Amino acid sequence: MAVSGSKVVFGDVYVDELVSSCGNGFEFLKPKGVYFADRSHISCQKAGMVLRKQEQPLFVCGHYVSPTMLRNSKYNPPFGPRIKSIRTSPLPCSSSRAVHDVSFDGSSSDDQTTSLPQRAIPSERTLTLVSGSCYLPHPAKVEKGGEDAHFICADEQAIGVADGVGGWAEVGIDAGEFARELMSNSVKAIRDEPKGSVDPARVLEKAHSSTKSQGSSTACIISLHKEGLHAINLGDSGFIVVRDGSTVFHSPVQQHGFNFTYQLESGNNGDLPSSGQVFRIPILPGDVIVAGTDGLFDNLYNNEVAAVVVHALRAGFSPESTAKEIVALARERAVDKNKQTPFAKAAQDAGYRYNGGKLDDITVVVSFITSSADV
Repeated sequence: MAVSGSKVVFGDVYVDELVSSCGNGFEFLKPKGVYFADRSHISCQKAGMVLRKQEQPLFVCGHYVSPTMLRNSKYNPPFGPRIKSIRTSPLPCSSSRAVHDVSFDGSSSDDQTTSLPQRAIPSERTLTLVSGSCYLPHPAKVEKGGEDAHFICADEQAIGVADGVGGWAEVGIDAGEFARELMSNSVKAIRDEPKGSVDPARVLEKAHSSTKSQGSSTACIISLHKEGLHAINLGDSGFIVVRDGSTVFHSPVQQHGFNFTYQLESGNNGDLPSSGQVFRIPILPGDVIVAGTDGLFDNLYNNEVAAVVVHALRAGFSPESTAKEIVALARERAVDKNKQTPFAKAAQDAGYRYNGGKLDDITVVVSFITSSADV
């Protein structure tokens, strides 16, 4: 993000024995732990891994499933061709139709309920988020871990992403610190929410008021309720809902002008959480939620993301592996100087001569919607 923005992955679960080997020559390093901005260690377990090799970029990935799924199924997440061997530990944490895009532009802070095609869902079924993530920093920001942050709260059925505003680097401030603290505070606020009734707007309000680091960032928080998804998005991060290979929902981008996103800043500077757009979205078993920062949505069109999702589902990939495939394609587009991308189109529409992708931090969180009958 130009006037914009995970070294640390914030989440509820930590899997210690996650890594074996990778077929492309990268080395997976076992994570040492996750620390929030106050350096307090998270007591329950998280899944994450770091992919490093000297000049090669850093990946941070995670795979999360609910304890119910682990107890009641033989769920054995397969991994894509980029990872030849990987092993996971249980997570005892409390915690091909033509693709089309549908977006909703309502006023700030107003709830928006989509009118998506529905199939009958037996009332006794319980929907569950099965989530995984992958993060790839900008090559120039690998050493400091980039400026994106995200979390996955498995038991609370919530996910979030934030993108630190890179322009702060010009005055010596790492906006990634703000993004990481904001996501840390979001996790803390989620734990204070009534079980099964996480309100993303209230969570973001509390998290923002507690975040004291200098800098600013976008924010997107999504939670699963019995009646569907509840979400708030502020800025140019966001999420899509993929159903049967089609993009049936895409959260709108909030910008003051071209490449000048809405952003939260400590105190009353910048935009406020009340400026975010709030959504209520009905969902179905089999839907796939793809949340990400602008490093994803600036470089891939929704139909390209949906195509990766379709391929991943057919190949039996886990959410984490699906996220990794999406990140890999987004980075491929980001360094392509000739491919038409969403960012290039937006720049051209704003009167700029620009071709190709936009190199940036890329965060992707993928959530499969499953029902009790699927696990």
